[in-house]
Amino acid sequence: MSKNRRRRSQGRHTSVRNVPLRTHWLLLTTLVLTLSAALLLEGYTQHLFDSRPDGAVREQRAGTSVPAAISSGGPVIEGAAGRTASPAPRTIALTFDDGPDPVWTPKILDVLRRNDVRATFFTVGTRVAENPDLARRIVAEGHQIGLHSFTHTDLGTASAWRRSLELRETQLVIAGATGVTTPLLRPPYSSTSKALGDSDWNAVVQAGQEGYLTVLTTLDSQDWRRPGVEAIVAASTPSDSAGQIVLLHDAGGDRTQTVAALEQLVPRLKASGWTFATVGDAVALPAAVQSAGTADRWQGMALITAIRSSGWILDVLSWLLWAAGAISLLRAVAVFVAARRHVRMRRKPWGAPVTQPVSVIVPAYNESAGIEAAVRSLLASDHPVEVIVVDDGSTDGTADIVEALRLPGVRVIRQQNAGKPAALNTGIAAASCDLLVMVDGDTVFEPDAVRMIVQPFAHRRVGAVSGNAKVVNRGGLLGRWQHIEYVVGFNLDRRLFDLAECMPTVPGAVGAFRREALLRVGGVSDTTLAEDTDLTMALCRDGWRVVYEERAKAWTEAPASLGALWKQRYRWCYGTLQAMWKHRGALAQRGQAGKLGRRGLVYLLMFQVLLPLLAPVVDVFAVYGLVFLDPLRIVGLWTAFLLLQVLMGLYAFRLDGERPGPLWSLPLQQFVYRQLMYLVVIQSVFTAVAGSRLRWQRMERYGSLQVPVTTSETPAGPLAEPHAEPQYVPGARPAAEPWGEPSAEPAAPPYGGYDTDPSWASHPAAPGPQNHIWPSQQWHQGP
Repeated sequence: MSKNRRRRSQGRHTSVRNVPLRTHWLLLTTLVLTLSAALLLEGYTQHLFDSRPDGAVREQRAGTSVPAAISSGGPVIEGAAGRTASPAPRTIALTFDDGPDPVWTPKILDVLRRNDVRATFFTVGTRVAENPDLARRIVAEGHQIGLHSFTHTDLGTASAWRRSLELRETQLVIAGATGVTTPLLRPPYSSTSKALGDSDWNAVVQAGQEGYLTVLTTLDSQDWRRPGVEAIVAASTPSDSAGQIVLLHDAGGDRTQTVAALEQLVPRLKASGWTFATVGDAVALPAAVQSAGTADRWQGMALITAIRSSGWILDVLSWLLWAAGAISLLRAVAVFVAARRHVRMRRKPWGAPVTQPVSVIVPAYNESAGIEAAVRSLLASDHPVEVIVVDDGSTDGTADIVEALRLPGVRVIRQQNAGKPAALNTGIAAASCDLLVMVDGDTVFEPDAVRMIVQPFAHRRVGAVSGNAKVVNRGGLLGRWQHIEYVVGFNLDRRLFDLAECMPTVPGAVGAFRREALLRVGGVSDTTLAEDTDLTMALCRDGWRVVYEERAKAWTEAPASLGALWKQRYRWCYGTLQAMWKHRGALAQRGQAGKLGRRGLVYLLMFQVLLPLLAPVVDVFAVYGLVFLDPLRIVGLWTAFLLLQVLMGLYAFRLDGERPGPLWSLPLQQFVYRQLMYLVVIQSVFTAVAGSRLRWQRMERYGSLQVPVTTSETPAGPLAEPHAEPQYVPGARPAAEPWGEPSAEPAAPPYGGYDTDPSWASHPAAPGPQNHIWPSQQWHQGP
C-alpha cells in the first residue's frame, strides 16, 4: 500500500467536518431567502389586494377634524398646507381608476386618441407591474399618470407605515415602467371633498407631507355599477359651467359600457363647448409629471421584475405542490398494497429448513461501548455460528475487550485502519462457512435472528437477505422519531422492494449473504460511502435475488443528537446517490439487474430523492396559506396529510408487532425531523452535483446496548472449533477459492416465498442456553 493510499485509509474513521463546497450552503440560503421574499411579495400584492369596487358601502366616518376650507374647497388638495384647487370653468378632466388593464385600457386609449382628448389615469402599482407596456403607452400618448396605491387599499384605514409603503412602491413601479414620477394621488374609495372623514383626512395630510397632491372627484359616472351607457353619459355630464373632474374606470371588471359611453360623451361635450384636459392642466399645475431619477428607475425596474418573477415562482410552486401531493399519495398506495401482498406471500415456505452453520462478521472500529453486548447476543443464537470480530485499528481497546471475554467460537482479527469495506473483506476471507451474516458492532441480535435470516437461502437464487433492524434507544423525541422512521419508512419500503424483486439495500446492521455471491461480485467495494447499498445493487446486477425477512430482528443504536443524526443521514444519502449513479447501467439491463434499474432505482429517485426535494413545498405553502389564505382550509389540508401518515404508521406498527404509542409524536416529527431529512437530501444532492467527495464519518456510540445474561459462559450456539486465522493482507483474496469462481452447491427447491410455519421454530439446531434473560424483552415493548 502506497503512503498516500495508507494516509487516506487511516483517515477514513476520523470524525471529519466535511464541507466540500461551502457555496452550496450559501446558494441554498440565497434560494430560501429569495423564495421567502418572492412569496411575501406575491402574498402582499395578490392576497392583500382590496378588490372591492370603488362604490362599495363604507363605514360612516366622522369628519370633525377636516378643515372647512377643505370640505368646501376644490377636489385637488395639498394636505400639508391645507390648500385646494379646482379646474377652470368649462374644463373637464376625465380620470380613470384601477388600471391599467390589458383588455379595457387599450380600448379606452383608442377612443381618446380618435377624439384627440388627454386624460389622467390613476394606476394601481401591482397592475402597472403586470402591464408596464400599457403604462408606457399612457405616458407616450400625452396622458397623465397618477397613483391609486399599490394594492388598491383603503388608505384611510391603513397604518401610517403601510400608507408610505403603498405610495412609495407605486411611485417606483411607475418610474421603472415609464421613466417618470408623478405627485398625483387618488386614494381608493375616495369621492368628493365633502365625504372626507377624519381618517381619510389623516391620509391626505400624510400624503401631502410626502409630496403628493390628492385628487378627488366632482362627478361620479357610476360606471362601476354598470347602469347602462345612457346612465353613465348622464352622470358624467356637468349641470353647470363649473370645471369638473369625472370619475371613470378602465379596470375592475367588464368596462364595455364605459367604452361605449365615452364614444358618446366626448363628442357631445365638445359640441357643447367643453375643453378636455389632464388634471394638471385643468388646475394649472406646473410640471405635474417629471422625469424619474436614475436610482428610482433602476429600483422600479427591479421591483417590476421581482413582482413578475414572484408570480412565476408561485405558479411553479403550485405545480410542484401538486406533484409532491401526487407522489406522496402514490407512495402511500404502493407501500400499502405491497405490504398486504407481502403478508400473504410470506405464508409460503422457502423450502427445507436451513440448518448449516453461519459465519458472523463484526467489523469494529472503536466499538468498546457495545461490542460485548453484540458478541454475546450472537453467541446466544439458537443457530450454530462462528463470530469473527475484525478490529479495524481501534484506539479504544475494542479488540482487547473481546479477547478478554475468552468466549469459544469468537475470533478477533486485528488490522490496520483501512475502513469498513476492508474489514468486511477481511472477515469474508477468514470465514469458514458458506453463509455469512454481517452485523455492525453496535447491534444486538435476538436469539432466533440468525436462524430466521438464513432461511430464505433454501432457495438457490437468493444471494442476500435483509433483516429487521430496530431502534433500541427510543427514549426522547429523537429516538421515537427514528423508531417511527425505521418501522414506517424503511420496513414498509423493504416489503415493497421484496415484492418487486428490486431490494436496493441490505442494512449493515443485520444482513446475510451467500459467500458464493459475495465472491462473484468481488467482495465489498469502498468506492461509495454506502457500502451496503453498493454491495446489494452489485448482487442484484449479478442476477441474485435479495429478499427481506422481517422476523430476523436486531437492535441497533440510533444517533442521540441532531448533529450525529445529520452526519449519519448525510453519509447514507450521499452514499446512496453514489451507488445509484454507479449502478445506473441497470436501467438498460434485463433480468434481475433490470428489475433493480427500472423498479428499484426509479423508486429511489422518485421517493427518496425527488419527493424530499419537493416535500418542502408543502410546508412553504402551509406557512404561505396561514398568512395570506384561509387558515382553516390550510389546517384542514395539513390535517388530512397528517392523517394519511398516521394511518400508514398504524398499519406498519401492526405489521411489525409494535405498540402504536410512539405515534403520538408524529405531528411533532413533521415540524423538526422531517425538515432535517429534507436538508440532508438537499445538501447531498448539492454535494453530488458539485462532484465533491464526502469522507466517511463514524457515528458516536452511547453504550445503550445491554449484555445478555446467561447461566453459562459456554454457549452451545457457536461452532465448537474455529479454524486458524489467516494472515491478512489488505485487498488480498483467499487462495482456496478464487474471487469470481462460484462454489458448487446443490439446487434448492423452487422459489416459494415466505414461511410462517410454526415448525420452523423447532427445527434442528445446535442446543443453546434456554434460561438466559434477553434484553429485547425490555426493549421490544417500546419506550
